Amino acid sequence: MTTLRAFVRGYDTLLVSDAHTTEDLSEYGLPPADKVIAHTNRYWSWQAGPGRVAAVVDTSGAQFHAPSD
Repeated sequence: MTTLRAFVRGYDTLLVSDAHTTEDLSEYGLPPADKVIAHTNRYWSWQAGPGRVAAVVDTSGAQFHAPSD
């Protein structure tokens, strides 16, 4: 949800694909956690908006600092 809120407010977003937090709620009829994670990663890999980007990377590709010019 944090990714969505940032994106709709006009921020560039980065989803780290192998650093999700979730739990398995399949006993309540929901998909298992691995399917929820796969869906979330796929969803965010296709998002775009005017003047902003959304990206999905694994931990090794994540940069948590501003790139230097």
